[in-house]
Amino acid sequence: MASSSALVRAVPLIGSAVLLRVDQSGKGNFTKIQDAINAVPSNNKELVYILVKPGIYKEKITVPADKPFITISGTKPSVTIITWNDSGEIFDSPTFSVLASDFVGRYLTIQNTYGSSGKAVALRVSADRAAFYGCRILSVQDTLLDDTGRHYYSNCYIEGATDFICGNAASLFEKCHIHSLAEGTGSITAQRRESPSEDTGFVFLGCTISGVRTALLGRPWGAYSRVIFAFTYMSNAILPQGWDDWGSSSTHSTVYYGQYKCYGPGAVMSKRVQYSRNLTSLEAEPFLTKDLIDGKAWIRPVPTSFRNAFNVGGKN
Repeated sequence: MASSSALVRAVPLIGSAVLLRVDQSGKGNFTKIQDAINAVPSNNKELVYILVKPGIYKEKITVPADKPFITISGTKPSVTIITWNDSGEIFDSPTFSVLASDFVGRYLTIQNTYGSSGKAVALRVSADRAAFYGCRILSVQDTLLDDTGRHYYSNCYIEGATDFICGNAASLFEKCHIHSLAEGTGSITAQRRESPSEDTGFVFLGCTISGVRTALLGRPWGAYSRVIFAFTYMSNAILPQGWDDWGSSSTHSTVYYGQYKCYGPGAVMSKRVQYSRNLTSLEAEPFLTKDLIDGKAWIRPVPTSFRNAFNVGGKN
């Protein structure tokens, strides 16, 4: 889906990174994650690795657009928890907002505990080239606002009830566990592609879908909504029809909703809505690798060495 034409990179793919430590006990450089982010210079051109020690961090966090190349990493998501409780418009409610390119999140729980009575985003990603590994992303409505840019989610757990993976990014979800809290016809996805010229969509590759009761795979936030599930296990929580048109039959000819070699009781295609697709190998091929998000050009490994740099508060 994504073009590889004009990717300009200001830092090396591998090498050393500036290390900042966040520790609530006071043994790091900072006790709050946002303070560590604030310490990164504007127009940053270095890899910055913010290591977050275990704890419950009650913070509403923003990674500003002028601070690219930041990694925020816990040790494991069950003990490194970022939590807030807010509702309202989707761009205002997130617990964690990523506005800077080349961001990486690792082994974090990011949650919005507001509940089921309104829009309550846990994670907003409104930047290009963002990747998340082993994270838990938890809320009820609009959990993950996968807004704009190219994104990669690996081995993440994403939970919600209504449109809980939404937005118009070009994203690959690989080996993720998607869990629906819906008790009726709540949609997992609400992808917002609005024209055939937009190179966006959500692809779920080798994922697992479970649910407490029943749910739908998705509905079109945009008329050209595009979502593909491949090699994915679907439990019987997925309703036989699979998809919903959000009350607009005109989208039947414009959405692109597909499955390829999915399995499990919820993956049966025989009763799917007529506008969904059982993809052939040829049709599925463009969606089965990181090439669809141009991932080889920007997905980077963990830095191989760490160093101190730029003046920061606390201890080094």
